[in-house]
Amino acid sequence: MVTTPVPTKPRRASYTTVALKWAMAITGILFVLFVLAHMYGNLKAFSGQEAFDGYAHSLRELLYPYLPHGGFLWIQRVVLVVALVVHAGSAFALWSRAKKARGHRYVQHKRLVQTYSARTMRWGGVIVLAFVVFHILQFTTMTIEVGGSFDSPYERLVVAFQHWYVYVAYLIAIVALTMHVRHGVWSSLQTLGASDRTRQRAINVAAYLVAAALLVGFMLPPTAILLGFVN
Repeated sequence: MVTTPVPTKPRRASYTTVALKWAMAITGILFVLFVLAHMYGNLKAFSGQEAFDGYAHSLRELLYPYLPHGGFLWIQRVVLVVALVVHAGSAFALWSRAKKARGHRYVQHKRLVQTYSARTMRWGGVIVLAFVVFHILQFTTMTIEVGGSFDSPYERLVVAFQHWYVYVAYLIAIVALTMHVRHGVWSSLQTLGASDRTRQRAINVAAYLVAAALLVGFMLPPTAILLGFVN
């Protein structure tokens, strides 16, 4: 009689940890792709109001009449919310497991060699999440008005970043985002298999390049608006 061995408890825990890391990696890459697309849209501000508002309108009408007006954006929002729940839940579960294992010498040594961005991943994630909520309330639902109420997305953008405190809050959030993304890209690629030593340097360079591109790309329009180059 042939019996199938039942995984021991440590092995099952190891499988679960791997699954959680994969969930974080896949959802993390999804978020990186989204923020890159969002950055591209923000850069339309340099093309003027007509181009910026036209791009915003095209997103609302994407796949119409197969989807209702704004349908694509709502599908995108639902997917991102589900991904956020999976990402945050997986992160919390992994953090809890790491906390329990903290007494192990290997874990202690591993924490010593972590980068600054890795050590601030949790707080960076909280800052980014808080900013996303504020960003949606300001630019999507228009619950929060800065400088008045405007129908034009371009006018809402320009008027908002003419206020220095909005610019500073945005800068803090983008710095937190780029630090989060830098470590996230590095760890995601490692989780998905690009982990041999010969690729370590290339992965790290790629992570820094993505983070730098996001920092520059997201801060260019607000900086130009604050300095009066875009108005």
